[in-house]
Amino acid sequence: MDLLQGTLDLLILKAVSLGPLHGYGILLRIQQISKDRLEIQQGSLYPAMYRLEHQGWITSEWGESENKRKAKYYRLTAAGKRRLLTEADKWNRMTDVIAGILGTKPEEV
Repeated sequence: MDLLQGTLDLLILKAVSLGPLHGYGILLRIQQISKDRLEIQQGSLYPAMYRLEHQGWITSEWGESENKRKAKYYRLTAAGKRRLLTEADKWNRMTDVIAGILGTKPEEV
């Protein structure tokens, strides 16, 4: 399933809110919580993570991955938590509006 523009940032923030993850772990977490219905391309993921870190919504530090390799781990900042709540609220309101429009019958117009 293709992502709507602007949703990748929201998905990354949500994935990282569940616990610190390295880049590939974020990709896998999104796949996991979407029940494999979304597949994020690494070429899209890493620029988005860089953008989110630059905006101060996530932060990173170097650590060791499960396979003993050096990896950059990302976590949500306080500003990122606020942004996630704001964006999730906007997303939920928009999906309610769209669902209402799509459910409109001719006799309701």
